[in-house]
Amino acid sequence: MSAATSGDSVRPEAPNAPTVLRILLGAQLRRLRESRGISATEAAKAINGSESKISRIELGRNSVREVDVADLLDRYGVTDRAEREQLLNLASQSNEHGWWRHYHDVLPTWFQAYLGLEESAQFIRSYEVQFVPGLLQTEEYSQAVIELAAFPHESTERRVQLRQERQRRFAAGGVRLHAVIDEGALRRPVGSPDVMRLQLRHLMDLADEPGVTIQISPLRTGASHAAPGGFSILSFAAEDLADVVYVELLTSALYLDKPSDVELYSEAMELIRSTSTKPEETRRFLWSMLTEHEELDSAVPVIASRP
Repeated sequence: MSAATSGDSVRPEAPNAPTVLRILLGAQLRRLRESRGISATEAAKAINGSESKISRIELGRNSVREVDVADLLDRYGVTDRAEREQLLNLASQSNEHGWWRHYHDVLPTWFQAYLGLEESAQFIRSYEVQFVPGLLQTEEYSQAVIELAAFPHESTERRVQLRQERQRRFAAGGVRLHAVIDEGALRRPVGSPDVMRLQLRHLMDLADEPGVTIQISPLRTGASHAAPGGFSILSFAAEDLADVVYVELLTSALYLDKPSDVELYSEAMELIRSTSTKPEETRRFLWSMLTEHEELDSAVPVIASRP
């Protein structure tokens, strides 16, 4: 029996963010097509589209019209009324806008897909080498990071608000975060010394929060993995959704869901975690860094101005 016809194809606990619904719909349409031995080229003819359009639909990259879903179901020979209604409703719901639509003026399209995934993830594992993860940043640190891109003032403020909204929704629960932060990201000055101190204290507080696990990858351990930069792995409650690896670039992002890719990144994550501070040691590690910051500040001589 295909996933599209099984009783739990759309489970009650399945996420409802549009991005994830599109992925669910695409996965079920792909299984239907493959179970019938129909090629993507043949499926494309049913909706007067291209093979690449079928690929985008099946990967959940694009919204899909209900009429196209209906035509594909006709081509796949799906006649069961309940099954058709279920998939057509899924198509309708997946075309709804997410809360982040209100930030469309400052939100690149390639990042909207990530917000949909983040919104519906059950568990996020992340590794960051340049900055503190966005979900764990203070407002002051976020502003300092965003200002590095030299956006106009109003745009900067909107981007900070967007990050704060993500954090509010994260704090409301529903998703667990396991973040590994490279020590270099915590030693690299972002903003003023006060900004860095506040950020370190914030991480110390978050380390005790339920649903949040923080580890630090110390510089002294040296290179311990082959991953060239930061990445996140998102896992979902719905059984039909495979893990997705998110790799952010300067002007775009990669979304990897091939099992072989996910496996390699999962292995890299486990290696990084195994050579990082244990979660129960993280608060003490952050405290030593904060103390070091304060000692350095107190050691800076105050130069009196001339009379």
